[in-house]
Amino acid sequence: TLISGETEVVFQEWTVPTLGQRPRDPLQTPDGMIWWAGMFGSLIGQLNPMTGEMREFKLDPAARPHSIISDQAGNIWYTGNGNGTIGMLNPKTDDITVYPMPDPAARDPHTPVFTKNGDFWFTVQNSNMLGRLVPDTGDIRLTSMPTERARPYGIKVDSEGMIWVAYRGANKIAMIDPDSWEITEYETPDPDPTMPRAAHIRRIALTSDDMVWYVDSGRGYIGRLDPKTGEFKEWPSPSGPKSHPYAIEIVNDIIWYNESGQRPDALVRFDPKTEKFQSWAIPSGVGIIRHMRVTPDGNLVIHQSSTNTVGLVTIPSTET
Repeated sequence: TLISGETEVVFQEWTVPTLGQRPRDPLQTPDGMIWWAGMFGSLIGQLNPMTGEMREFKLDPAARPHSIISDQAGNIWYTGNGNGTIGMLNPKTDDITVYPMPDPAARDPHTPVFTKNGDFWFTVQNSNMLGRLVPDTGDIRLTSMPTERARPYGIKVDSEGMIWVAYRGANKIAMIDPDSWEITEYETPDPDPTMPRAAHIRRIALTSDDMVWYVDSGRGYIGRLDPKTGEFKEWPSPSGPKSHPYAIEIVNDIIWYNESGQRPDALVRFDPKTEKFQSWAIPSGVGIIRHMRVTPDGNLVIHQSSTNTVGLVTIPSTET
């Protein structure tokens, strides 16, 4: 169900060189380059959106990178979901540094985030863990989540340095103090007590006031947690219970997410002030956005795994 509105966006999409790689989790670095993880191809890709030129960097065939993130020096870090590793690609030298998990039980690093001090935090979904890597030393520390089968998924850092984690396997969001490693869990609304795991909180994003926004793909909702009060508020996604909201990002305190259960996949805009939705069909249509990021100039980088595309969504300058 597409909702019309006044905002106009422009989609650009590029087909990646290696087909079948399932490109995902793109980002744009300050130099304008767009990077992505080619999970099924065990590679990292680079796109120059000005020229369309692309490069692909091959990783260990077993790595299967699930996500990437860039550091302040321009290195591209990835989570080796297939072989229990964290890796760093230096684009200037093409060198790749690999850090294996210290515990073989931590088999599937998932989504990463950097804290202000440069530490690399990451979720380990099916292993039900959270980890921290200190780049200067290579030291890795792991901890298990308090809730069994929580399946920690999306991860973000707020303005005070607290780490927030979405639970793919439970109707909860967790906050971690990076100094003490104390974990506080917040239980999201779940209207059906007979199905306690119906909620799937895949990803989260933070507005400028540190409100935690989330997508509940299991129930077809988006929601907001106020960390100061613990109160939640939720809104049903326009396409209903089977809309399957998946990725979420925030641009100038406007909420952007996708309805991955729709064909074509829909990009949705939600204004918290007016509580109004607007949505667009993504041109390539059947690929599923699994993660999206805001660019340095306030646009969105997206992808469509099943159609082998990465994309750029240009948002009106009045919103950025």
